[in-house]
Amino acid sequence: MKILNIETSCDDTGISILEAKDGIKNASFKVLANNVSSQIDVHIPYGGVYPALAKREHTKNLPFVLEKTLKESKLEKKEKPVDAITVTYGPGLEITLWTGIVFAQELSKKWNVPVIPVNHMEGHLFSVFGKGKGKFKIPAIKTPILSLLVSGGHTELILMKKWMQYERIGQTVDDAVGEAFDKVARILGLPYPGGPQISKFADTQREKKEINSPFSLPRPMLYTKNFDFSYSGLKTAVLYLVRDLGGLKKINEKTKAQIALEFENAAIECLIYKTKKAIEKYKIKTLIVAGGVSANNHLKKEMQKISKGKVKLFFPPKELTGDNSLMIGIAGYLNYIKNKKKTPKPNSIKATGNLRL
Repeated sequence: MKILNIETSCDDTGISILEAKDGIKNASFKVLANNVSSQIDVHIPYGGVYPALAKREHTKNLPFVLEKTLKESKLEKKEKPVDAITVTYGPGLEITLWTGIVFAQELSKKWNVPVIPVNHMEGHLFSVFGKGKGKFKIPAIKTPILSLLVSGGHTELILMKKWMQYERIGQTVDDAVGEAFDKVARILGLPYPGGPQISKFADTQREKKEINSPFSLPRPMLYTKNFDFSYSGLKTAVLYLVRDLGGLKKINEKTKAQIALEFENAAIECLIYKTKKAIEKYKIKTLIVAGGVSANNHLKKEMQKISKGKVKLFFPPKELTGDNSLMIGIAGYLNYIKNKKKTPKPNSIKATGNLRL
């Protein structure tokens, strides 16, 4: 079956078309088209995503991205180009989620096809099996599975004792790790989006073999008995450090790089420690790391260390680490098959900003 996929949970307008077949444990896919329209340049002056502006951009971009996607897949002349539509309905910014949902509802009515609502975080989880183009399939996976989902809005550990049955065993009690990266970048006067800028500074220090920062930052909740995380205090510690050094105007690029290195080391150490504890407690066979922060080089290297010889490790390809519609299509199709092709009425789908997995 051919599926049109829509993602508008934040500031990226994503539309793709997948051809999918087979069951939930051996599903195979072919990418017919995949497009993402980024809004980064629009939001740079605000130092972050401005929701009302993001909604406006989605509304403007959706028709053009759809047209491009249909043309690339050579389906633009068909009265019914696809068999179903998937769309993100949460979590995310409700004001932007609605743009995608309404667009999907209109297309559903026009083409007379069902709409499959998809959890954005479940999409991230399954992004590790996808590719930006070509063919791919869901490989044989051993359970139990542990998923570390890390993004600008989420930091959580999800346990799957059985395929597609989720239990959250850990989460941030305040800021998400990606959010902390962006806020620390702002404290250091780095441009939006700040997370990649922090990592670039830290990677440069490591390349110079300057792996020991002269600064020391806390590792919040590192030794708590649960699997929860906290990043608000770490962010505040950076704020106080910059203040104690005389403020942003008093620190040079080398000092910024040293702070960035210590911050990244602290942030990633917390993720690694709790993930390792969960692997040991639940005798994990497969580890999935996904979400925007999964593109972080230091996180990848440290996860490879703790998983080597113990568990099968999956990261998404770089082009699928951020928000994209392909991951929504993968998750949507698997749920479509799992639910025996039953779907809700399109008009009953509501944006749910705080949706849980």
